Amino acid sequence: MCSSTAPAKGLIDHAANRSATCQEAAMAVQPRFEDLGSPLIATTFVVVDLETTGLRPTADRITEIGAVKVRGGEVLGELRTFVHPGRPIPAAVTAVTGITDAMVRGAPTIDQVLPSLRSFLGDGVFVAHNAPFDLGFLRAAFAAHGDGGKLDPVVVDTARLARRLVRDEVRDLRLATLARHLKSRHAPEHRALADARATVDVLHGLIERAGSLGATTLEDLRDLSRSTSDKRFRRISLVRDAPSDCGVYRFLDARGEVLYVGKATDLRSRLRSYFGQDRRRRIDDLIRETTDVTWTSTATLIEAEVREVREIHQHLPRYNRRSKREPAPVHLALTREPFPRLSIATAPRDTHRATLGPLPSRRVAETLMTAWQAWLPIRTCTDRLRARQDHTACLMKDLGNCGAPCDGTQSRPDHERLIQRVEASFQDPTPILAALRRHMEDRATAGRFEEAGDLRIQLHTLGRALLTLRRRLAIVAVHELVLARDLDATTQVVVLRSGRLAASLCLDRPGSGTATPPATDARLIGQVRDRLALTPAEAPDGPPTARDAEEVDLLLRWIDQDGTRLLWATDGYAEPWAGGRELAAVTQEARRVARAVHRDRQALSGAKVSRRDAVRAT
Repeated sequence: MCSSTAPAKGLIDHAANRSATCQEAAMAVQPRFEDLGSPLIATTFVVVDLETTGLRPTADRITEIGAVKVRGGEVLGELRTFVHPGRPIPAAVTAVTGITDAMVRGAPTIDQVLPSLRSFLGDGVFVAHNAPFDLGFLRAAFAAHGDGGKLDPVVVDTARLARRLVRDEVRDLRLATLARHLKSRHAPEHRALADARATVDVLHGLIERAGSLGATTLEDLRDLSRSTSDKRFRRISLVRDAPSDCGVYRFLDARGEVLYVGKATDLRSRLRSYFGQDRRRRIDDLIRETTDVTWTSTATLIEAEVREVREIHQHLPRYNRRSKREPAPVHLALTREPFPRLSIATAPRDTHRATLGPLPSRRVAETLMTAWQAWLPIRTCTDRLRARQDHTACLMKDLGNCGAPCDGTQSRPDHERLIQRVEASFQDPTPILAALRRHMEDRATAGRFEEAGDLRIQLHTLGRALLTLRRRLAIVAVHELVLARDLDATTQVVVLRSGRLAASLCLDRPGSGTATPPATDARLIGQVRDRLALTPAEAPDGPPTARDAEEVDLLLRWIDQDGTRLLWATDGYAEPWAGGRELAAVTQEARRVARAVHRDRQALSGAKVSRRDAVRAT
């Protein structure tokens, strides 16, 4: 979750061994109670065991329920009841459990038992030996006969915890084996309450073992059961003080070098996962090198996303794969010469008549250049042509793809008219989009599907690139832009300067759950100005560069989300009108095609896997 108490700038660095600061010169803030975790000694556990007619939750039925509620080593209550299964109990089950049809004949049915069971469970932590089995039967019962509410408790599985703590000390992880090994006062008997009591003793024995590894909270215990080694789990102390805020975090080595930068909607949960359930080898290597973890709480998630990108660009961490490569600036240019041509350049120059960019990559620039050359017969050669037009024509003339100004076939005024159309299409791409679509449909009608596919790629690439470029340039042109979005109980405010994030705020809003009327925005603007005066916003240095494109795109996606509205802008914030509808239509079509292609690839991959499995089976 994103905390509404975070400061305006979100520039609070937390080390795992030092307290947080809310503002640059403010007093230290005590950790919040919810960030301290749930101490095991104060946690209420409800230990459950079931006896059933079989092993399948959807087909078999519960015959007996036993549960014990404990806290701090003290038994708070017990529950035991037979349950009429509505069918005969198999003889094999009776041989194991001793439960007969006569014993359950007058017992309540499961729908009569569930209300009292839900009340007994309350908000306690659900504990069972092989918890998926017991939880599966109870969820199936609640789904079929319950009050409509889901059974979704916090779960501790003693079998999984034992596998992590004592696997090398016992021959198997059966409840009876663990009860003997941990000197339980109760012996399992394949009866619900007796087995639940034995599971309580096993749980307490495992908690004692976990304490020697530094597990003192419920979160520690659950992370320990998912961790891959004692050494890895012990390092969880590096993030034990992490708050449940959104923010950005860093893993550092002994030299203080940043190894990895990431973002999280919940820093506490995300950071703890690295030391518990994440079993990737790359994460093992990262944890092995890490000696410190620091984090920055942010007022909003978009600020965390932007800070992640900025810090990856700044530190180039070894374990980050995304955002490390700074893209080379690429522009599509019309040259300034007697017979202009399209060229790819790294930046606008005096030798360029007009430029389009920066573009995402050289490949995109080449695709756009091919699209314009397919639309109009402008020259594609790179030679400088003499004004007297006495050159030898190339193959492009014979193919009909060039007007051949080189040998005089195309006069200079005729070529200039084509160049003017290209230059105008930089501002209004409607003609080239319409021409590409017409050519694509003609090729498809003629059965030339490969050519039609190439033209579709050109059309979609052109539409996406031009729309993205327009939107980037529009937001970068505004010196200061302030936007807001209402959440349930807060209003998120984002301050942009020249297209980059300068500050973000999360303000409490009265009348939560209702839309903020325009009259309220005046008061909101006053709050924002007061907060920014108290904690001045960061002003990005210099104009945006190619490496800022990812940040600008993140902000544009935030702006596109439902409910975002403009509070104020120092300059007019508007995107070009000419060709806007056509660009939007092409971009939406490109997204639909991309989704369809992705689905087809997934289906093909699934078919290949199924075929491979079938071949192996034979």
